[in-house]
Amino acid sequence: MAEMTLVGLRVILEVARTGSFSAAAERLGYTQSAVSRQVAITEKVAGTTLFERHARGVRSTAAGEVLVRHAGLLLEGVAAAGQELAGLRDRLAGRLVVGGFPTATAVLLPRAVARLLAAHPALQIQLLEGSTPTQLKALRQGRLEVAILATGEGLPTYDLDGLQLTELDSGRGAGVAVAESHPFAARQSVEPDDLIDQTWVIGDQAGGSPEFGAWPGAGEPEIAFAVRDWPTRLGLVAAGLGIALVPGVAAESVPRGVRWIPVRDQRCGLRRTAWAVTDASPSLAARAMVRALEAEVSEAGVRSR
Repeated sequence: MAEMTLVGLRVILEVARTGSFSAAAERLGYTQSAVSRQVAITEKVAGTTLFERHARGVRSTAAGEVLVRHAGLLLEGVAAAGQELAGLRDRLAGRLVVGGFPTATAVLLPRAVARLLAAHPALQIQLLEGSTPTQLKALRQGRLEVAILATGEGLPTYDLDGLQLTELDSGRGAGVAVAESHPFAARQSVEPDDLIDQTWVIGDQAGGSPEFGAWPGAGEPEIAFAVRDWPTRLGLVAAGLGIALVPGVAAESVPRGVRWIPVRDQRCGLRRTAWAVTDASPSLAARAMVRALEAEVSEAGVRSR
């Protein structure tokens, strides 16, 4: 017994919409004879005439209107099912370990992870916060798939041979975190000379990993506190006990009571670059994570303008 086909229903729907066999054929990319044949087959299966032929085209019969209504709903459902199946085929699953240095894990990495999980909820993501040397070791040992690290002024030269690097550039350079009560808090930016004679809260280098000190070229800075943890550093800033150097990638991580102010340094600045790093042949999940990081950095750059 003959049955209606999706092709036949699609043709019936398009003929009804356009009111013409020739117009439907053009919209569907068929020949007019192919459209006529599909209409004839569907009318035979339906057991009734679906269109009234006129000199200027065709018009649906009562039976045709019923079939067109159901065909529209059916074809929408088929399209939705196809999209859902495509999403299942594309969905990533499994475990992905991602690492970052503390200022990157404050805001950038969590937002990128949220972005990735929204698109691929079957993924299981584990975060590793650590210094660049720690991340590189884990990456080369296969315990980490994506590392966020920084290179540049004041940092060691790392062995990155054989790794794939993607720059994470929001266009937002480094700046300083100051308390809302600080005179800088009312300004849109500061110059390097403004930083001379400031009191600083810096990173403790006792752990062997490079941390942020005072702004380069700020003379002999007065160091009030040297602490290891990033939240502690910003807490001291919020209490008005000093200012701290904060890279642009972490500008949105400053807590309540603290403002991030960009430093306009045309002479030297803090030439550091953040990278998303994978091995030479990253997995699909790792590549998706890198794309999420790039998207988040790009949006952060737009928000800062």
